[in-house]
Amino acid sequence: MPLLDGRRDLDISKAMLTDTLLGLLDWDSRQRLDRSAPREFLTPAGTSHPIDYSGPDAPAVEVRVQALFGLDAHPLIGETPLLLRLTSPAGRPIQATRDLPGFWRGSWKDVAKDMRGRYPRHLWPDDPASAQATSRAKPRGT
Repeated sequence: MPLLDGRRDLDISKAMLTDTLLGLLDWDSRQRLDRSAPREFLTPAGTSHPIDYSGPDAPAVEVRVQALFGLDAHPLIGETPLLLRLTSPAGRPIQATRDLPGFWRGSWKDVAKDMRGRYPRHLWPDDPASAQATSRAKPRGT
């Protein structure tokens, strides 16, 4: 009812509906919901990305691969592996995975080789699981 109070139409945005429904939860319920189904994924680089729960491959998140350096375990939402849609520094799709450690050990070498040529100002370490996560390019001259 609070969402419809004083309205003459039913043109309600998704954000308004979400905020209203979340407002109906008590503090404990909201905390449980945030732990069970967080709205955002925080990378080791400190960047925040919205988690998509709407698709058939949900939960999923799109993130630059450099922001995941240093991550040696795959992120989970509850018991479900988060689908990581990995992108290049330009935001172009590279690969999608539900097994980040397997990606680092497997096809990463080929991806890094290809990306080094396209994006020479960015880091492409041989062992990304132990590398420092970053959201920046290498400083000029290095």
